[in-house]
Amino acid sequence: MKAPPFKRWFARLPSLNGAQRRQVLDALHPAAGLDQVVALIAQARAPGRCCPSCGNARCNRHGFANDLQRFRCCNCGRTFNDLSGTPLARLRLKTKWLAYSQVLLDSLPVRKAADRVGVHRNTAFRWRHRFLAWVKLDRPAALNGIVEADETFLLESQKGSRALDRPPRRRGGRAARRGISRELDCILVARDRNGGTIDAVTGRGALTVAQLERGLLPRLDPQALLVSDSHAAYRAFARKHRIAHEVVNLCAGVRVRRLGNLAIHVQNVNGYHQRFKAWLMCFRGVASRYLPNYLGWRWALDGGRVSSPEQLLRIAVGTINR
Repeated sequence: MKAPPFKRWFARLPSLNGAQRRQVLDALHPAAGLDQVVALIAQARAPGRCCPSCGNARCNRHGFANDLQRFRCCNCGRTFNDLSGTPLARLRLKTKWLAYSQVLLDSLPVRKAADRVGVHRNTAFRWRHRFLAWVKLDRPAALNGIVEADETFLLESQKGSRALDRPPRRRGGRAARRGISRELDCILVARDRNGGTIDAVTGRGALTVAQLERGLLPRLDPQALLVSDSHAAYRAFARKHRIAHEVVNLCAGVRVRRLGNLAIHVQNVNGYHQRFKAWLMCFRGVASRYLPNYLGWRWALDGGRVSSPEQLLRIAVGTINR
């Protein structure tokens, strides 16, 4: 609308009655939400905007499509927008994205999330893992000081799979064999005393040195003091890479021991295990292939590290150090 007609329309707003004003506000509310989402996307991507095809940072504006500014790369000539190459590319209903980000902060199951936002339950499930694809990567660069490491186990699940590689279990069921077996997913968690946390789904069965080298070594400061239980894999890993290592023998009933002025224990990481498993119960079982996303989701919520829908949306479109 051009300026003169808009001014005439705007001047007549005070003459509207209450019902008409509510109708105008209801019509403007989705547009205001869309404008806010588009502004957040542009702010998040502007500092490191580059062509997703060739990585060139030089680009020109090239019109609008689907409510987003498009750009043309000066090097390869390809066009793109601020969502190209991100997990949220080609997702629709942008007006509902902030509401869905709040749903993730509230840890709602799929059906309740769909009812609150007003989308189909399949859409709510698909959005969950699109939004979490980069949220799970927002982790500390390294763990420093005293680093506690321990593993926990969850029963392997093929929930949602069209074909199983084993006989089905009724309502989740339980492992056929006692103790640690190939029926359990191993989750390695390491935390320093500042709350920095890294985790990895290492595979099925008992933890190995090779899995520690893949999941822990790249993020462990060489000067850190590694504290673990008496599992032989930690001992061999620390010896192989010359990492300072202290053991707490939980099997002997030792929970805390003193090393000078330092308290040696793994209660910090075990508490994190307990909070993660208690939080996971509200989803009534999750598929093993999605466990990394849920670990990243829990890390974002733990200690209020992501506290607003706007912050979560900015991370989801890629403003993290990857």
